[in-house]
Amino acid sequence: MTETSDALNVLTKSAILGGLPKDALDAIARAVQHVDVPRHSVVTKEGDPGDGFYIIISGEVRLYRGNEEGTEIDVSILGPGEVFGEMSLLTGEPRSTSAQALEETHLMFLPRDDFERISAKFPELSRVLVKELRSRVLSDEARMVSAAEKAVKASQLSSLHLFFVIGISVVLAVLFNYANPNGIPLFPEYPDAASFATISPTAAMEEVERGDAVIVDAMPISFYEYRHIKGAANIPLGLFDILYMMTLAEEDKGKKIIVYGGTISRPYDLEVANKLILRGHEDVRILEGGLAAWEKMGYPLEEKAKK
Repeated sequence: MTETSDALNVLTKSAILGGLPKDALDAIARAVQHVDVPRHSVVTKEGDPGDGFYIIISGEVRLYRGNEEGTEIDVSILGPGEVFGEMSLLTGEPRSTSAQALEETHLMFLPRDDFERISAKFPELSRVLVKELRSRVLSDEARMVSAAEKAVKASQLSSLHLFFVIGISVVLAVLFNYANPNGIPLFPEYPDAASFATISPTAAMEEVERGDAVIVDAMPISFYEYRHIKGAANIPLGLFDILYMMTLAEEDKGKKIIVYGGTISRPYDLEVANKLILRGHEDVRILEGGLAAWEKMGYPLEEKAKK
């Protein structure tokens, strides 16, 4: 068998890419470069430019990040048919993880130029990569929640100790800002709610039914998956650039966009609305009362099926 036919066989069996049209798979198989990686070799490094993405033919690849102390933090272990390097390719940002072969590994590499050429003809390629990226983000969020719960259970700090630590931290921060003219903000700065136009759930529903508006859910993916307004596009802040490109980039800039998703701890809706305005959208509104007000009116929602 030739390398092209080998590549096509792997792509067809891939859980991530196997559902693409046959012509798209043929185009990828002809464009990929085959790479053999010895055991324990580093394939990509965190901070490298996103010049393409990889598809694993055989072997295992470990994705990890480094922290300020130089400790390596494992992100995931990938096997045959899975992909990596797609995030930096889609966002244009440097690679967010390093990749290391855990054993002798055979890879296919699709360079950025070929990816853009194939995606222009077969936009399904970008969509399946975004779907995979969303899945990984959900997994990361679930892992962080689990780690946080364990940390809380393991903590033996009393309330007095906790307030003492917080108090010392605030005092040190204030002293630092006093001594340093540049300083750092003690509290995050968010967009001013008064600077955004709002719309009532009733008016929003009428606009949507006429096809005159698009609703955007600004919440993190895990919240959106749990419950959201029916038909809303999910564009969370952390994946804004990628998901905007996939959902609203071609939308008429004059069309009304209704955003919801603020919480007590963070106004996701205001932050996403601000980004949409910066992208040139002329009529961005905040949904008054958010999801709760929409639900109170009895308007349609979509919820994750309960097990």
